[in-house]
Amino acid sequence: MTVIFLHGLGRSKRSLNRLRRAVAAAGFDTWACTYPSTRLELPAIADWLVEHVTAEVEGPLMVVTHSMGGVVIRHVGDRLPIERIVMLAPPNGGSAVARGMANWSIFKRLYGPAGQGVGAGGWPDPAAPTGIIAGTGGVSWTNPPSWVIRLFKLLPAEPHDGTVTVAETRGCAHVDFATVATGHSWLMNHPRTRALVIRFLSEGRFEDPMDKQPTEEAPCVD
Repeated sequence: MTVIFLHGLGRSKRSLNRLRRAVAAAGFDTWACTYPSTRLELPAIADWLVEHVTAEVEGPLMVVTHSMGGVVIRHVGDRLPIERIVMLAPPNGGSAVARGMANWSIFKRLYGPAGQGVGAGGWPDPAAPTGIIAGTGGVSWTNPPSWVIRLFKLLPAEPHDGTVTVAETRGCAHVDFATVATGHSWLMNHPRTRALVIRFLSEGRFEDPMDKQPTEEAPCVD
């Protein structure tokens, strides 16, 4: 079983290195690449990914994505033998920030056609059981894009990670959901995120039933 790591818009495979090392230490084979996130449209990125994964990795597969990487894997569909997916802060419902910046020339220049496309939403559901982890840290100094987002009021007044709202992350079919109190850019490096990702890859869920403690003692029955 190999775990594929897909970074977000405008980033590289290095952004997921710390999480990738933790997953490898848990016993999984891993694979990552820097895909052309700012040069192609979303369907073309998915085609590119399928070609490279098919050539370099044998299935079965699991996938961990950050941000737009989750949208890319939805465009891949069932063309790869994927058994589980974990999405970190995916704009599954379409990105309000991307829609708000769509006509900005600097946004077009930096983030290309995929940056324009990620605002839309309405993509196919993931082709494998999916767990979603959303950040709730809001605007932070360690997430510079969130400064601009806050300045121009590009996010609604609801829980968010500084870039994607919690509600936006839920915009596709999923079997489990969790939140982590940190920002968008470094959600993958939070210790709770690492633990949740490894749990889902191993068991297909975030919560261990043994973690649940009864809220009150059951009455004795004679």
